[in-house]
This record gives sequence, C-alpha cells and structure tokens, in this order.
Amino acid sequence: MVIETERLLLRQPIPEDWSGARQFLTCKETMRARGGAQHEADAWRTFASWIGVWQLTDAAMFAVVDKDSGQWIGRVGPWYPLHWPVREVGWGLHRDWWGRGLALEAARASIRHAYEALDWDSVSHLIDDRNVASQHLAEKLGSQPVGRVEMPGQFGGSEITVWQQQRPLVD
Repeated sequence: MVIETERLLLRQPIPEDWSGARQFLTCKETMRARGGAQHEADAWRTFASWIGVWQLTDAAMFAVVDKDSGQWIGRVGPWYPLHWPVREVGWGLHRDWWGRGLALEAARASIRHAYEALDWDSVSHLIDDRNVASQHLAEKLGSQPVGRVEMPGQFGGSEITVWQQQRPLVD
C-alpha cells in the first residue's frame, strides 16, 4: 500500500530505508523528545520492529519518502502496538526536513487512513510536554490535550500527554 500526497509517498518501510532511519534514530536533535538518540545497534532493532509491526497488525508507521529526491525522511502513521495506551497517529521527521509542513501533510494523510481504512473513531497523539512543535502540529490537525497516560515497556514509569481528536461526522 502506498499513500501519495502532494510532496510525499507514505509506504511500508523496506530494508533499503535503513540508512535514513539510522540517521533519524541516532540524531540527538531529532530524537530529543522521543527518548533520546539511540546507539546504532538499538536503532537497528527499532527499525526492524517498524518493519515487523506491518506483519503483526494493520496499524503500523509508514516510511515517509520525499517524492522529488526519493529520500527516506521519517516515519508517520497509525500505531497501536502491544500494550500501547492509545490508538495513535504519530510522526517524526529527520531534523533536516523540519519547518516545511511535511509532517502536517503526512499526518493528515495518515489520519484519513486511520478513519477510512482502519475505521478508527478517534485518533490520539502522545506528545512530550517539552515538544512544543508537535503540540502546535496537533492543534493544526484539530487535536487537543485530553489527559495523561503511563507509557509501557522501556518507557514504563513515565507519563505523557494524550492529544486527541474525534472522527468527523459524515452526513
């Protein structure tokens, strides 16, 4: 499956995306609000999990590819892995691609996919309180903060703010 927007392709991650994903996951600035930069070995396992989630569930992050260059620039999409506290549409682009409206473009397409293809009634975003840029993006998408949840697994013990929006009513 491929979702095409004006400037982007959203598709399943493939092994050839590793170089871009490694740059993303090991970058201090890009990963500042996502648990911190990862060691290359941990980044590889994270990348492998992105590919694996596509085999295990219908809600998996898309690889985001710039249509002009063909470059992998991030991951965006519906996400609901085991024990995740909410059905989330999350986003993250490598810092070299920030400030161009690409996360908004990709997130809108992903939310549409969650509503239309996955039949979700609402979409949430888990956003670190220090991540003001993602809070602004969530607002542009029509979401608002609705509470806090405790994170599972390696993030266990930490709380994060849930931003949420409801599926628009269709006449």
